[in-house]
Amino acid sequence: MIASAIALPLGALLAVKRFRFRRVVIAVMNALMGLPPVVVGLCVYIILSRSGPLGVLGLLFTPSAMVIAQVIIIVPLVASIAHQSLRDLWSEYHDLLISMNTSQWQRISTLLWDGRRALLTASLAGFGRAIGEVGAIMVVGGNIDHVTRVLTTAIALETGKGDFGLALGLGFVLIFMALSVNLAIHYLTRTEVEGRW
Repeated sequence: MIASAIALPLGALLAVKRFRFRRVVIAVMNALMGLPPVVVGLCVYIILSRSGPLGVLGLLFTPSAMVIAQVIIIVPLVASIAHQSLRDLWSEYHDLLISMNTSQWQRISTLLWDGRRALLTASLAGFGRAIGEVGAIMVVGGNIDHVTRVLTTAIALETGKGDFGLALGLGFVLIFMALSVNLAIHYLTRTEVEGRW
């Protein structure tokens, strides 16, 4: 949710606003879609470690550090998908919104509202990447039992211990959770079954 709150307006801004290095920003953002999670985890670890610039906050090996790493990983993915969707919508709405003398914020909010279904897909893609993440959260969270251990890190731990039955069971729980969230959102928004209603 945090990543979507940052990425969706960013994607809309890049679709609407023209500035000098816009193409470079878009290219960098698209390249960051494949950002290696372990590298992100390492960078966040260095920043949040005791000798790092934000070490005084004491966030390393906490859920907050895990959220920070996840947001860094997910924002470029969601923003890139959102930008692609909203760019097409902007070309359709451009003349109308310009002729109505709308402000930058009004244009962005119009695109976000009218493109909400495509943006929901972008957010779900980010959710899919987040729920399956292991590397970065293992590095910054430390996989501490009852503190920072999540399903993916528990699966990695149990696999390393040779308990494949438990690891597989946890994997099925993770898959069930991901499918449940996606199906619930598609049902609530009627994105796939709208014609039947």
